This record gives sequence, C-alpha cells and structure tokens, in this order.
Amino acid sequence: MQKKILWIGLVLLLTSTIQLNAQYAKTDTTYNRWFIGSTIFLLGNLSSVNPPNFAQLNLGYRLTGKDVISLEPKTWKYAWPNGIHPFLNKSYGKSEEKFPGYVREFGLSVSYQRFLWKGLYAELNVMPTLQIFLNDQGKKIDNGFQIFNTYRVGYHIKLFKDRFFIQPSVAVTHRAYHTILPDGFKQLDDKWPKFVFGEPGFHFGFNF
Repeated sequence: MQKKILWIGLVLLLTSTIQLNAQYAKTDTTYNRWFIGSTIFLLGNLSSVNPPNFAQLNLGYRLTGKDVISLEPKTWKYAWPNGIHPFLNKSYGKSEEKFPGYVREFGLSVSYQRFLWKGLYAELNVMPTLQIFLNDQGKKIDNGFQIFNTYRVGYHIKLFKDRFFIQPSVAVTHRAYHTILPDGFKQLDDKWPKFVFGEPGFHFGFNF
C-alpha cells in the first residue's frame, strides 16, 4: 500500500499543470502569507494491513518570500522500528522485525523552510513526541519520549493561480533522542540506525 501511495504522488506530480517559478518575490506583499495543508500519506490509512491511523495538519506562515515556518500536529501508530526504511528495506513488514505490540505517538513538529532557487527549498523539521507502548492486545505497557528530526529537500509547485500547492520532497530522518524502550521493543530497535536516508515526502496545501 505504501508503494502505491508513492506512485500516486509521482503521477500527480507529472500530470499536474504546474508553475515552476514558485519562489515568492522578496518585495512582493500580495502573496498569501498563511497556508494550511497535510500530506498524501494520509492515504495509508486505507490499507487493510497494519493501517497507521495517521493524522497530520500543517499550519504555516511565510515570514518573507524565502522564509517559511509551520506547525504540524500529528499522530500515528507503528509496529516496526523507525530505523527501517519503509519503502526500500525488505525487512520492513517482516514478522521477525515486528515489535511485540505497537507504538502510538503524538507529536508537534516545528519546521523552517528556506527557498534556495525558484521552488527549490531546504527544510529543518524538529518534532518532540509523546510515545505510548502497547502490547498486541492493546494494553498499555509504558510511556516514552522522542525527538525526531527531518532534514528535507523539496520543490514547491504552485497550482491554480497559487491557490493550492504541492511539495514533492526527499528527506533524511533522524531519531535525535529517545527514552529507553520497553523490553522486547528495545532489542529490535537497537538493531537499526538512528538515521534513515531517502524517505519520500509529498505535502499539499491551500493558501489564504
């Protein structure tokens, strides 16, 4: 299901009527400073196998034509270590790598985007999260805390006279800090790196 979502995003990118000169003029005061949006990975909730029960809302503000900040409350659950690439590593989804339960997380990202050239941007996203560890029966085992960083490069594409936009991207994710995981979770998590390279992203939004 996750691979299908990635392909849907690529098809949307290739078939959309796009405006590539997406950087906003430094002196332009007429563009919409606020935007609201989310990510195409919401479609992962439609999966019949291990749906993530994922929700995300992006609320952003353009400080200048090149500088953007946003807040992104989100929640999801997962049953495999975050160090396994969900698209490129065949270990993701294998029963022997599955946690003895799952993790429910509640996070609030703070992100900063800097436009570098036309629609090309770099982003730093820092997300503290509260973690709830549950067994396979849904019974709570423990609580935890994590700081999850994302270092992203993407392209901002204006649609429909800049009323909407999409942002395909690629990222490095980094588990910068987390508390000790419960027994059974920790042993599996320790096998995998704190960095994952090449995670795709596909955000969309509405300017107002």
